[in-house]
Amino acid sequence: MRTNVFISGGGIGGLTLGLKLAKCGVDVTVAERLPGPSPIYKGELLQPKSLEIMDSLGAIESVFEKGHKISDLELAELKNLKAESDHSLMSYSNLPSDYPFSLMIHHETLKGILLNKAKKFPSFHYHPHTVCKEIQDHKVKLEDRERKETVEIECDFVIGAEGRSSVTRDHMGVSVNEKKYNHHFLTVTFPRPETMVKGKIISTYQSFLGLFPLPDNEVRSVYLIPAGEYKALRKQPISEFHKLYINMCPELDGYVNEITDWKQIQLMVPLKYHSDTYVKDHLALIGDAVHTVHPMAGEGMNMAIQDGDVLGELLCDMYKLKKLDPANLEWYPKVRRKRVTHQMHLSHLSALAYSYPYRPIGWLRKNSLQRMEKDTVSHYKQMLNISGLGLWRETLHDRTIQGGILPIRSRKISGKEKENTRFTEIQDYPWKETEALR
Repeated sequence: MRTNVFISGGGIGGLTLGLKLAKCGVDVTVAERLPGPSPIYKGELLQPKSLEIMDSLGAIESVFEKGHKISDLELAELKNLKAESDHSLMSYSNLPSDYPFSLMIHHETLKGILLNKAKKFPSFHYHPHTVCKEIQDHKVKLEDRERKETVEIECDFVIGAEGRSSVTRDHMGVSVNEKKYNHHFLTVTFPRPETMVKGKIISTYQSFLGLFPLPDNEVRSVYLIPAGEYKALRKQPISEFHKLYINMCPELDGYVNEITDWKQIQLMVPLKYHSDTYVKDHLALIGDAVHTVHPMAGEGMNMAIQDGDVLGELLCDMYKLKKLDPANLEWYPKVRRKRVTHQMHLSHLSALAYSYPYRPIGWLRKNSLQRMEKDTVSHYKQMLNISGLGLWRETLHDRTIQGGILPIRSRKISGKEKENTRFTEIQDYPWKETEALR
């Protein structure tokens, strides 16, 4: 068999890349090790930049039909479980995008949308229940577990989108240094009150509960526990799990109780790593194969989508111009590495802010968030940076305002500031500016 681009891994990142290549007429083959939908939780929160990419792929209407928009994120800090909470609100509404909001959508639903769109193109080939076993230069050997046979495919480029355990990364001789955290998460979806339409994070100095509404009156929840506590928790009656949620958010009483068995609840172990190497010769890595981030705002899935968009645009241009020198692939990390590094830094800071059970940290977090909400510049920077739409770094001046040392700013963000900090098409695809491809 022969294809232009072989993608090992049919997750969200791999399918984003595959659909983009198929749309521009590049012959692309995707091998996915799973035979069908997976019950394992993965990212479900699409940020505005990813929504723009879904639009460019012709998938936005289906995404809206199956998703739940979140314009605001409410942050509630409880002094204790019986006291009134202090609230702050972070809003996407001022962002320079046609999609000034995030959107929750079931992971497998999004995969299905991308896959169905891609299958409409004759240049797209999909092999479920198939594993990439070996890479030999421009040939890959696949094990088709459905038919119990070996398939060999010859290709111009190999893209590793397999996730944390990447055959492509191993073949490239690339290693990653995993950073582990002092906490894990319990995650589960259950029915929600109809009035629960905003994203919500509820915390005390020693607890954290994230609630992200899904369509059909469901909510995805994440509850922080100390690392190593999971086994002890599972020995308790499921009613003890219900109490953890209801104590933090009383309106969940009667809803979280729909979870009747610990087997319905998944343990999520956060990790962080970022490879120095994105490409090597005719091979490239995207998504969790090259970087994994602490899961605070769906960054992992969104970074995979944005990887697929940039690399897909690059490969489309390479085939359009018939400039297939693998050295051109270096444009991809030139765009993505700096952005990924910044996203990972923001997520890591958020993890630190919520993961240490000390009252002074809780007090500082509460006051910083309330001041960030009121300070127009800090508020805008935070939402811009997590949206994926642009990059505007926080300064020492911003930090001193958030810490209460300097007064809060109320000035408007100028159109020029928005223009200068939002990624432009040339910043997304810089090789287009000149005849840079070899």
